[in-house]
Amino acid sequence: MASPRLETYCCPNRDAATQLVMNFQPEVFCGVCIGSASISLLLTILQLLPKKGQSPRKMPKASSSSTILLLISICDILGGLGIIFRSSVWLGFPGFIANISVVNGTDVWPSTFCVGSAMWIQLLYSAGFWWLFCYAVDSYLVVRRSAGLSTIVLYHMMTWGLAVMLCVEGIALLYYPSLSSCENGLEHAIPHYITTYAPLLLVLVANPILFRRTVSAVASLLKGRQGIYTENERRLGTEIQMRFFKIMLVFVICWSSNIINETLLFYLEMQPDINEMPLKNIRSAALITWIIMGVLNPMQGFLFTLAFYGWTGWRVDLKWRKREIPWESMSSSTVGENAYPSPVNYQSNIHDSKKISTTDSQQTDEAISMLSEGNTSSDERLTRSSPIYQGW
Repeated sequence: MASPRLETYCCPNRDAATQLVMNFQPEVFCGVCIGSASISLLLTILQLLPKKGQSPRKMPKASSSSTILLLISICDILGGLGIIFRSSVWLGFPGFIANISVVNGTDVWPSTFCVGSAMWIQLLYSAGFWWLFCYAVDSYLVVRRSAGLSTIVLYHMMTWGLAVMLCVEGIALLYYPSLSSCENGLEHAIPHYITTYAPLLLVLVANPILFRRTVSAVASLLKGRQGIYTENERRLGTEIQMRFFKIMLVFVICWSSNIINETLLFYLEMQPDINEMPLKNIRSAALITWIIMGVLNPMQGFLFTLAFYGWTGWRVDLKWRKREIPWESMSSSTVGENAYPSPVNYQSNIHDSKKISTTDSQQTDEAISMLSEGNTSSDERLTRSSPIYQGW
């Protein structure tokens, strides 16, 4: 799981609240993390592999939205590997882990492992949060026809730059002046917690707003494409809205326990003695949410692939062939354009007006296709409702 408490535990003079959760049934907790991360890792990879029975579709280049979805899955996979590695060492080498708590110890490898593995997990999941925010921004810009493949470079710079900067800044403030002599006190821990949860809270607040604006823009596009709002287009808009809803639902399910747990632990840190009897229920709630985090955080990768693509099936096709992989999509208007080339023997004025209209429709279809990619029924309805399909 991903929590700023992983880095805080690396300090020998860690606070009592961090000591409480990290020392609560560590074997059970690490086993839960390994099991959840392993299941999520295998199912996520299964979801992304090409499947038998899928109709091969040529794809000249992937859209920025499909690339972002793939990068989110990659961040979840790498973060899950970090959780498996850290938890396995925690279970397999208890003596090695015990040296983390030694003040002024001569062996630096336990502390190095503690900090390195915690930073790896935080960095990858933080990058996943930033990519999810970029997906919401890109979806809105695509519908507004202000985005393209060139913006993916900007997204890379923003995502990895901010993720690395916030991670390093939080760690530097937490371990000041050195790892072996971390200064105790909330004034050093709070900046680290802020840099950890800032991208998470950004997704919780900003993404629903951007998704809602995108859905409204999609409805306007569908209405303006042919001047009418048919049942197919209404259903397509609903499916895009449901896709955004599923993404946010998965995110809330997987990370709400982290916010609750951190709030409870922060409250305990402010108490003079966390072992007092009136705080028993608070301690129990913190420990319960801590275990829930170990289950839900690693499962985000698999649950996101369900929200992105639906269940893709068990029949994996490992034979190499020139075909589209599951995370890519193709604009149905491109298919229509190749299958139904525009006639060249019309009068110039008719040809020009229809060319402009077809181009606008292609741009609209391409924008909608990017948002509904991975949904076969949506792609089929979009193609059938396209003016190109209808023989313009």
